[in-house]
Amino acid sequence: MIFQKLFKLVQPSKMRLSVRVFPACGLSPFVQLGQGEVAVRCLRCMATPVHLALIAAVKASLPLHQRWSVYELSSSGPVLAYLRTRFDEVTCSEYFKDIPGGAFVNGIRCEDVQKLSFKDESFDLCTSTEVFEHVPDDMAGFNELFRVLRPGGRLIFTAPLTDAQSTTERAAMVGGKLTYFLAPTYHGDRLTGSASVLVFRDYGLDICARLKEVGFTAASITEPATNYFGYSRKVVVAVK
Repeated sequence: MIFQKLFKLVQPSKMRLSVRVFPACGLSPFVQLGQGEVAVRCLRCMATPVHLALIAAVKASLPLHQRWSVYELSSSGPVLAYLRTRFDEVTCSEYFKDIPGGAFVNGIRCEDVQKLSFKDESFDLCTSTEVFEHVPDDMAGFNELFRVLRPGGRLIFTAPLTDAQSTTERAAMVGGKLTYFLAPTYHGDRLTGSASVLVFRDYGLDICARLKEVGFTAASITEPATNYFGYSRKVVVAVK
């Protein structure tokens, strides 16, 4: 399936190949098939620059401790595969509409990050890639992840970030009704297809202040030292 999707991105004039060392799988071939970061991949683990930035941030932020308990807000992909090689206890989930938290759909745990079913202080690390711009109440989500993290635990995630000082709210649930402040924008999703997930906000540099507001003692935006054919992604790291 993933190779079929990548084939659609192929632009011969944009294609480039390189070999380099990656944070997830070591020395590997790397290819740019077309325009955009999704068309740039490690051919060994299929990670994009987004995945690689998050994995590098995890490696830089945490001691090598196999007994850390980890929660990843996705049920597949290079980040989850990496976490499973490094940590003994890894829990993952997806969001399925109208399915209660903690229930399973075809073997996949359902969780709504705005109201997680996990007990307090269940994890040492929580990770996600490109999730929070799609969460209607992101502050509720941040608060829930703070709740389920143990003292000293980390929240490490990516979301599209602008250089603006403030986050722009594009849409919100107001009185139970979806309200648009700007023209709707959608992103693709592995489970629901292309242009299927609404973007609720464009994050600015105040994302760290939003995290501290729910109780995180420290929050910062990091950028990997390495870029991949010019593509790289900033990563948010917060400490409880």
